[in-house]
Amino acid sequence: MSREQRGDGAQPAEPVRIDKWLFAARFFKSRSLAAEAIGGGKVQVNGDRAKPSREVRPGDTVWLRLGPYEHTVVVQIATEHRGPAKIAATLYEETADSKTARAKHAWTLKHAGPVIESGAGRPTKKDRRIIDKLRG
Repeated sequence: MSREQRGDGAQPAEPVRIDKWLFAARFFKSRSLAAEAIGGGKVQVNGDRAKPSREVRPGDTVWLRLGPYEHTVVVQIATEHRGPAKIAATLYEETADSKTARAKHAWTLKHAGPVIESGAGRPTKKDRRIIDKLRG
């Protein structure tokens, strides 16, 4: 009797499509969003650009970009079934380098100065003088 038939929750070591795994691991809200990100080059498996049909196995390294952040994770369990967030967190293990790089990038974004575009908003006192001078 296999582990799946016994129902003890352990997953088989069979390969799973990367788009299904990313959806099951809760990196994306839908499988179509996962496939779109893969098609856009935001996901790599073992250093190679992936297609949605690419299969992952436990031990594979997956790199993905979500917004401004880059994640590097090692697949622990290959499953296509989406479950609760606590279980989804056990499907992968993020590398230490990835965690520190994300924390550093988050700190940089948080402490970056505001971007002020000249000409946006109300005119400054200097702008007002120039406008008055042009009007006569």
